[in-house]
Amino acid sequence: MPRALVEQALINNKTTLTAVTLISLLLIAGCVSTPTHEERLLNADSLAGQSGWRGITLPTSPFKLHAFLPAEIQPTDLLSVYIEGDGLAWLSRRRISSNPTPLKPIALQMALQDQGATAYLARPCQYATDNKTCTPALWTSERFSSQVIAASNNAINELKQRFHAKRLRLIGYSGGGAVATLLAARRNDVDQLITVAGNLDHANWTRHHGVSPLSGSLNPADEWQALQSIPQTHFVGTDDDIVGPHVADSYRARFPPDKQPEIRVISGADHHCCWAEQWPDLLRSVKTAN
Repeated sequence: MPRALVEQALINNKTTLTAVTLISLLLIAGCVSTPTHEERLLNADSLAGQSGWRGITLPTSPFKLHAFLPAEIQPTDLLSVYIEGDGLAWLSRRRISSNPTPLKPIALQMALQDQGATAYLARPCQYATDNKTCTPALWTSERFSSQVIAASNNAINELKQRFHAKRLRLIGYSGGGAVATLLAARRNDVDQLITVAGNLDHANWTRHHGVSPLSGSLNPADEWQALQSIPQTHFVGTDDDIVGPHVADSYRARFPPDKQPEIRVISGADHHCCWAEQWPDLLRSVKTAN
């Protein structure tokens, strides 16, 4: 993107840019350098540390997964696990990132505001420092592959054991919503599924944007039969031009009329703003409703 377009976006009174959108524009324009993987990891470590959390590595097969959890774990019956979005998967429409660690870990910001027993799970290769099994396919066409879901499932089992938990609440942001949904379809211990700006039907999503199908990935919408009995709430933003409300609508349409999950449309929200800021109120509304 030419620098002139970035400047025009900055002065356009009709457009309010979020911090993440602005950073993305500047990165594509070459106005600023991409924060290194180490800088992004330090940012997440600092954010977690401020709330008394620590990072750990879960040695799932075939790759390791990073997680954050409270330094002092209290046993619980119900554990909430927050699953991160796709992170910095792409630098531009045609340029794949060399490392998908998020610039702004929105799911982590949400998790740190949850007052219940909570843990955070990153996606494959996010925050990784020595993972030789990482390939770009794991954060592009195969981001929801069977091996990704299997590794995430093993990580959930490990977190559940650490907390001595019996039941789970899975909460996923963006692509993490797809992972959470696919996990819920494969488990019998999920009491509640919540997604935020979730990519719940990536076939609809790729068609809408005119991009290549995620040929190596499982599609949450195809799992509707296994999900009918799980209480679900899916938050979508009216101004989300990345994963718009049409994706959640396509997912919901797979279910029989009397089994369709709840879709909550949040006015003024886009893909990044302002889920973390609104999260305590949104989460409280879900708990109250259920």
